[in-house]
Amino acid sequence: MAEGSDKTVFKISGLDCADCAAKLEKRLLSMAGVDSAQVNFATGKLIIKHTIEEIEIIKAVEQAGYNAEREIKGHHSIKNKPAWWLNRRTQTTIVSGILLVLVTIMEWFGVTNDIVIPLYITIELVGGYYTAKSGFYSLRSLSFDMNFLMTVAIIGASAIGEWGEGATVAFLFSFGNTLQTYTMDKTRQSIQALMELAPPEALVRREDQELKLAIEEIVIGDIIIVKPGERIPMDGVVKEGTSAVNQATITGESIPVEKTTGDMVYAGTVNEHGALEIQVSKLASDSTLSKIMHLVEEAQAQKAPSQQFIDVFSKYYTPIVLLAAVGVMVIPWIFLGEPFAVWFYKGLVLLVISCPCALVISTPVSIVSAIGNSSRNGVLIKGGAYLEQMGTIQSIAFDKTGTLTYGRPIVTNIIPLDGSTEQDFLTTAASVEKRSEHPLAVAIVEKAKDLPLKPISKFSALVGRGAQADVNGKTVYIGNIRLFNELGFELSQYEQAITTLEQEGKTVMLMGTKESISGIIAVADTLRANSVDAIITLRKAGMKHVAMLTGDNNRVASSIAEELKLDTVYSELLPEDKVNAVKKLITEYGNVAMVGDGVNDAPALAAATIGIAMGVAGSDTALETADIALMSDDLGKLAYLIKLSRKTVGIIKQNIAFAILIKIVFVILTFAGYVNLWLAVFADMGSSILVTLNGMRLMRKLK
Repeated sequence: MAEGSDKTVFKISGLDCADCAAKLEKRLLSMAGVDSAQVNFATGKLIIKHTIEEIEIIKAVEQAGYNAEREIKGHHSIKNKPAWWLNRRTQTTIVSGILLVLVTIMEWFGVTNDIVIPLYITIELVGGYYTAKSGFYSLRSLSFDMNFLMTVAIIGASAIGEWGEGATVAFLFSFGNTLQTYTMDKTRQSIQALMELAPPEALVRREDQELKLAIEEIVIGDIIIVKPGERIPMDGVVKEGTSAVNQATITGESIPVEKTTGDMVYAGTVNEHGALEIQVSKLASDSTLSKIMHLVEEAQAQKAPSQQFIDVFSKYYTPIVLLAAVGVMVIPWIFLGEPFAVWFYKGLVLLVISCPCALVISTPVSIVSAIGNSSRNGVLIKGGAYLEQMGTIQSIAFDKTGTLTYGRPIVTNIIPLDGSTEQDFLTTAASVEKRSEHPLAVAIVEKAKDLPLKPISKFSALVGRGAQADVNGKTVYIGNIRLFNELGFELSQYEQAITTLEQEGKTVMLMGTKESISGIIAVADTLRANSVDAIITLRKAGMKHVAMLTGDNNRVASSIAEELKLDTVYSELLPEDKVNAVKKLITEYGNVAMVGDGVNDAPALAAATIGIAMGVAGSDTALETADIALMSDDLGKLAYLIKLSRKTVGIIKQNIAFAILIKIVFVILTFAGYVNLWLAVFADMGSSILVTLNGMRLMRKLK
């Protein structure tokens, strides 16, 4: 940002299509005092860095035929938006439509032109006012948009005495724009409604007082109180209380998650039952929900490859159409001696039918809808390019720890050898390990969390081997095989059991006294509950190759790979080795996705065609590093992602093919004499609305 410049966000209303947004952006960039400007048609926002006054920017936007309103930070409400019938453009459309019906009835009853023609002119002025206004600014900036083309068509029809056609064009175009704006607003509001999920105020305890404060007034460290059934207003940590919280808005999980002291909760989630006292950990503007909203808006601004192609295409298409229309109007008249009025009319029809509206809007509306769908399902896609590419992925590589597995050891086997019960054996083991901080000790204590532990004394950690403590007057040892070899035990009789467990990828510990071994405990980092199903679903979705990358030894890696039926395993890898493995997969399979935790797998995520971070709710680092982020630990979302990508690409192709086909058919019919002006407008605006509605199908739940 240039020194002394400000960054301001404006909400823009009146944008008809992505082409209009691009032309407004170009206009603003040409202004002195504007360092950068980005007009996002999908969200209806302008992000501008400037040194000039805000009023100058608003004035420039209005001169281009649109309206600008500064976005107030922290204010996301869409509830106070005026009803659609109070919109000026909608009102002019309704008035012109009523007048058109009346004048049509008058013509049926033979009312004279002295009355009918002034009414047609009135319809053109009322229905075409906003079109002509935008067309004028388009002409002034030499960026001939569809408003200019329609204005020319209305004036041209009137000039050759086709008053009825001119009036019908004015009404139909205004009506089409109104419908298109309404459908795009519905798409935008489905995303903006995310922010409505966080309450605008919260009950805060300060200095033994409970106060209702706006969330913008709440600071980090404040204690907020959330009653049963209320939405949680800010991110924080539970300080008191127990409840189930529905986190669907953040993670896409439909099943509520139990929350107790020390657990993280997120703004916009629902406290199902039980009062919670939460210590705020993030300001309202930095909450996970706000970050999701910001990332979704950024993603919608990123142009997919198909959209970039259409933008380039329409850049050359519009001037070519203008020249072709002028040629149709003039060449037959001058060189072939044809009647001017007939070919002038055909030129106007060609001008109208050739408007690139449907073509230009075909891709962005699909991308916006798909990204909105994914965000509601706990999947954040950073842009249209990644959304399109996901459907082309042929191979997918998974990090093991924390991705395919839980990333923490748990007790898998308890084998008493002294005749005691599993419960008694576990109680003794947990009593010894209670004071240890080693991850394996934590796993044993967690397994015995519901059991009454025994008193111990003389606890000692045996570094690299295990631990010891006195239990009921006897010294009990628990640790690895090395420890018991040092104690002088002959372990050959236990070798088969130990080997079997180790071949399953488990870490084996023994427990006993100096006299005898009392049993075996096996601990492992186990597979996530849905890992097997996720791999099966990916294969059904057409994934050709599934690999696993891990720093673990080959024995552990092979055991997990066999259980998941993976194609390839790369074990004992350093971070740079993971990058090389991903590059090798890209060489063999082309497009490759890498799934990891988004932090220590960052180099491999960056090397892959698509980097996917999982389980990142609340993780700023993971949200920033990955191309796609799964907000929950649900690997099943990957198949959904591929399906969404393929459906999006399919709908984009449908839209482009439909838009081009309609134009080709109507151009042919125009020269055959079967198409008039109002029918051309109907076809153009109808195709724009149809591709918009087709794209909006991606907002629905995938089947």
